[in-house]
Amino acid sequence: MLASGGNGFYSVPVTVAGEASNFLTAKRAALLAQLGAFRHPQERLQWLVEQARLRPELPESLRTETHKVPGCVANLWLVAELRAGHCEFRCDSDSQIVRAVAGLLCEFYSGATPEEVLGVDPVFLDQVGINQHLTANRRNVLSRVWERLRTFAEASVTRP
Repeated sequence: MLASGGNGFYSVPVTVAGEASNFLTAKRAALLAQLGAFRHPQERLQWLVEQARLRPELPESLRTETHKVPGCVANLWLVAELRAGHCEFRCDSDSQIVRAVAGLLCEFYSGATPEEVLGVDPVFLDQVGINQHLTANRRNVLSRVWERLRTFAEASVTRP
């Protein structure tokens, strides 16, 4: 099976049967390789913004207070859904950079089970300098988005 992000964040073979952790492990390796290919932090951010421009906007019907992420300077909406046992995350913002940073996490965790989401902390982004080269407000966006993704995954975990 081939996992493929709609905006080109990754395209890696993924084992599905019984090896849940391989899904995000493979996506993480591909994303780190992609981001690591850029020599300068500004190039990484520019690439993320370009990827965000390729992502479809959320329809106005989803740009509601229910989906709004609190604590962000820019307007940021995040929609989380569980489809066939897998998390799907979409976001949008009136700021391209916020949209890019939030979209990075949404795209990365989409397609994972709730357990997989909870098993992989986004701290791995430090390896390519994502957090270190963001302003405090943009680091806050990453933190708020991760908080929402984690909360959704916790609420979606299938209990025996």
